[in-house]
Amino acid sequence: MRTHVQFTSDAFPPYPGEDEQINPGIWGKRLAEFLASRLAEHGVATSEFYMEDWGWEIPVENEAFPIFIGCSNQLEPDGNVFHCLINPSKPVMRRWFKKVSTVDDVERVAALLDVILGAHPGIGELRWWSDDEA
Repeated sequence: MRTHVQFTSDAFPPYPGEDEQINPGIWGKRLAEFLASRLAEHGVATSEFYMEDWGWEIPVENEAFPIFIGCSNQLEPDGNVFHCLINPSKPVMRRWFKKVSTVDDVERVAALLDVILGAHPGIGELRWWSDDEA
């Protein structure tokens, strides 16, 4: 199940001071804004995204279980490498004493992210992998 994507882009520079708010050298708010707006255009509702110590988290509304997309830059010398992850990243989760498959809902989000990121002219070197490969 693909849950991690990495790509290069100069389209999402940090806001002034953003890379000092989270952890030194970490940002991704412009990427979170971009993804949240494009997800909405594709009919996927999200809640307000927020800052974490590793980047930005976008809650995706999902009835069966919570899903979020995490996004941030990677600590690379040129600063133009980004990483997004979809959580849950395992194919099954426990919910109220039963097992729930996450595969269909997570793959729906991954497929949409692939379309959104792949359509952006300023994004290159898109590479997906599973949580097991991460």
